Amino acid sequence: MKFDLQATCAGTSARAGRITTDHGDILTPIFMPVGTCGTVKGVHFSELRHQVKAQIILGNTYHLYLRPGMGVIEAAGGLHKFNGWERPILTDSGGFQVFSLAENRKLTEEGAHFRSHIDGSRHLFTPEKVVDIQRSIGSDIMMALDECPPGTSERGYARRSLDLTKRWLERGWKHYRATSPRYGHSQSLFPIVQGCTYPDLRREAADHAASLGADGYAIGGLAVGEPAEVMYSMIEVVNDILPADRPRYLMGVGTPVNILEAIDRGVDMMDCVMPTRNGRNGMLFTPEGTMNMRNAKWANDFSPLWPDSPCEVDRVYTKAYVRHLFAADEILGLMIASVHNLAFYLWLVGEARNHIIAGDFPQWKKTMVEKLQRRL
Repeated sequence: MKFDLQATCAGTSARAGRITTDHGDILTPIFMPVGTCGTVKGVHFSELRHQVKAQIILGNTYHLYLRPGMGVIEAAGGLHKFNGWERPILTDSGGFQVFSLAENRKLTEEGAHFRSHIDGSRHLFTPEKVVDIQRSIGSDIMMALDECPPGTSERGYARRSLDLTKRWLERGWKHYRATSPRYGHSQSLFPIVQGCTYPDLRREAADHAASLGADGYAIGGLAVGEPAEVMYSMIEVVNDILPADRPRYLMGVGTPVNILEAIDRGVDMMDCVMPTRNGRNGMLFTPEGTMNMRNAKWANDFSPLWPDSPCEVDRVYTKAYVRHLFAADEILGLMIASVHNLAFYLWLVGEARNHIIAGDFPQWKKTMVEKLQRRL
């Protein structure tokens, strides 16, 4: 994997770049739709390609490991061939799901012991096994196993958690260097910087991760209960240390405003379930603010969802029709909303990139943040 830093913008840490992988290029800053089980929920890949214009999607190691299992994915020749997505794929380590979904989880020096949320079967994720699973999946970008402590963790817990994550990272990195890709394309492993909301722990974690000389780095453990301003300050602390010539991935964030604030602080890659999850609940994000499509105010509004959208779906369907679909519990409403929100998120980061290159990102961002906070 290669990262070319193409532009910076005065008065901000925002950057524009290009990530080159064996499955294609990614222009940054970029938002990555979440495809937990090998699919972005409710969205066809043709829509992801041509309407959303997604350049990379995510898969989840925990979910894919449990179902369909590595035997099926290996027999298919990796996730790209299994699901038909020919562009880059990033997989997380599965660690967050172990901590949030699994029953009776237990952390030891060896790894994370857990019981499947599907059938209760017992499993163990070690740093080495998580690398092996992602080798079997064949993702272009893999994540190291970490523990994600809650944003409100006391310092003692955060200290112990970071120490464990650092030891796991060293084992996972050693195993990654000792193994090879399975399907003929290169794979990169990103360390995850933890440290909760403690600046000194974040600096220590960033220094440790940066010492490995990885192709890129992830910032984890944010947007998990801490105030937004604390999250932003932690991003600044970490990005002051992570190398400028490698991509920086902020995991699981967030709202459109969160994304612009993260870009302002030097983040290159982001993902979140919010556009599809909120879309399925009737919330649509637009350049002028958010719309609740269950509200009666849209019942007789026959204007397009987003007249100037680069996505055809937004120009074809009206607010009244989409409101009707939600009122009638029609699945199509959920699908339209998901495509719309993903197209908006990709438009937003694309516009951010354009304004970084043009040199007026701070002014544009200020105007956009004010609009994005409106309820329409």
